[in-house]
Amino acid sequence: MGKSTGFLEFQRLSEASLPVAERVHNYREFVLHLSDEEAKVQGARCMDCGIPFCNSGCPVNNIIPDFNDLVYRQDWKQAIDVLHSTNNFPEFTGRICPAPCEAACTLTINSDAVGIKSIEHAIIDKAWEMGWVVPQPPAVKTGRKVAVVGSGPAGLAVAQQLARVGHDVTVFEKNNRVGGLLRYGIPDFKMEKSHIDRRVAQMEAEGVTFRTGVRIGDLPEGSPVHSDAATVISPAQLNAEFDAVVLAGGAEQPRDLPVPGRDLDGVHFAMDFLPLQNRVVAGDTVPNQIMATGKHVVVIGGGDTGSDCVGTSNRHGAASVSQFELLPQPPETENKPLVWPYWPVKLRTSSSHEEGCERDWAVATKEFIGENGKVKKLKAVRVEWKDGRMQEVPGSETLMDADLVLLAMGFVSPAASILDSFGVEKDSRGNARATTDGDGCYATSVPKVFAAGDMRRGQSLVVWAIREGRQCAREVDQFLMGSSTLPR
Repeated sequence: MGKSTGFLEFQRLSEASLPVAERVHNYREFVLHLSDEEAKVQGARCMDCGIPFCNSGCPVNNIIPDFNDLVYRQDWKQAIDVLHSTNNFPEFTGRICPAPCEAACTLTINSDAVGIKSIEHAIIDKAWEMGWVVPQPPAVKTGRKVAVVGSGPAGLAVAQQLARVGHDVTVFEKNNRVGGLLRYGIPDFKMEKSHIDRRVAQMEAEGVTFRTGVRIGDLPEGSPVHSDAATVISPAQLNAEFDAVVLAGGAEQPRDLPVPGRDLDGVHFAMDFLPLQNRVVAGDTVPNQIMATGKHVVVIGGGDTGSDCVGTSNRHGAASVSQFELLPQPPETENKPLVWPYWPVKLRTSSSHEEGCERDWAVATKEFIGENGKVKKLKAVRVEWKDGRMQEVPGSETLMDADLVLLAMGFVSPAASILDSFGVEKDSRGNARATTDGDGCYATSVPKVFAAGDMRRGQSLVVWAIREGRQCAREVDQFLMGSSTLPR
């Protein structure tokens, strides 16, 4: 529980960041983890609240009071062991998770939450620095073979868990590098890809095989899903070769905006824009890269993906960056007694917004206007919401400069082609239908085929992907062996 009076003595300390003027000229991480002493003081703020709601607020159920106390006592080795007992990849979550655990912290009711995410970040960075993160190969091999389709956080989690209990695991990735949306959806300035690379090296030492540039099933003509695949393997081949298959791809079908002018050059999905910069940072040559340099950029959509577009556009040297959202502006401060311990709706300003962005809310797009086939203007209108229904505000139409429009309105489902090619039954949202409780958890309608992460639940957080990967691994292990020692 840290120090019994720590929450009364110490204030929350956020992680430091490099100055905007310095960080916008490169794609390196700019958030600095806490020093040992700073982390100790923040760990001291964890109070003896009786029921640690942070545990249930965290999708992977991190044992948060325990590692806070261990950091307070400077027992870093035990702290990483506790953290790894529930979370395979705290270097991912410690950087890009929005920290629902902090929203559930008891201190949040009338004070600032314990800086759980910053403490987690400090623990895992210390563990890598000290050489405590090492391969954990199995003592005995089972002889069972598992295919994992997709190498994002869900796929990596399920693969690592299954390899550690002795199964031969092969991860298939359609792109030329492992990591899925962690690799090609998250800008390097939020998470450098070396964090993925060293986990891949660890997992290879544990017996996991990675096959990149391999697509499972054919993509329909005109599919928005990008792929480096030089090899195509049919689901029938996969089912014949492996004892179990886990579908763990990301939600990659973006929500479109069907308004006049949508087909103009310069109107793109966010995921047509962001991965290209990641490839360039990785050293790839990208012909015809979509660039924001010198352009008036409009980002449609107010979530994390939109924020990533803002940060990348600023690094390109955009002339201006604007972002708007269809919904009304949320309150700057939530009604804590009303919403705690749940995730509150409130105004959130990201580091990318701090780097330069004009933001607006309750704005709808009416039309894209172009010249010579290229977008030049965006016609927008203000809207108001009454009884849950949207109405345009008469006389509020405006034109704004728009040389590059990025659609960042979320994702509707995983790629339908892979689910269809396996013959997996889908739910009403286009995800693989599979339960998370009772018998046959994570099992799809097709024998020995399982689904986890975005493939099963739709677009979600990295921490949910890790949770589902871990839980799915237990179900696969139990399916193959009749019982399992893996945690759920």
